[in-house]
Amino acid sequence: MDHLKLVYSEINVGEIMKLVSSPSCGATSLFVGTTRDNFEGKKVKRLVYEAYDGMVQKSLKMLCDDIRSKWNVHGIAIYHRLGEVAVEEASIVIAVSSEHRAESLQAVQYAIDKLKADVPIWKKEEYDGEASSQWKENKESSWIKKEPEENDTADNKPGALK
Repeated sequence: MDHLKLVYSEINVGEIMKLVSSPSCGATSLFVGTTRDNFEGKKVKRLVYEAYDGMVQKSLKMLCDDIRSKWNVHGIAIYHRLGEVAVEEASIVIAVSSEHRAESLQAVQYAIDKLKADVPIWKKEEYDGEASSQWKENKESSWIKKEPEENDTADNKPGALK
């Protein structure tokens, strides 16, 4: 079963592990992405995430279907924070269970790489000091436009749909 959620509150890693566990599984692999306190010499205060739930849910479901076509996994859970995420808090948790560890480990690695490339979630870094904030794009993103256009969105989010 797939458990896919965008949440505005802290993510409980233990609860997510329970969602994918099964007596038939000998492995549960996790990826927990946290907010770090720095980027390119700037002190990061927090991250702010925004997304359009319907588009993200569709993309996440396609990702789960893709994972299941490649590996024999039991449970998949992908939780992503929206709104403000403080330093050291989890912004994303991916859990995958399988009978053997190789499948769940490979599936988790694939899931985070594909999520960053294909799922339209926008991230803004808020800094201490002069450079107060900046919308960021994932270098892996396949959906981000490569050249700026005259009709950029008002808030200039990378890859924002028009």
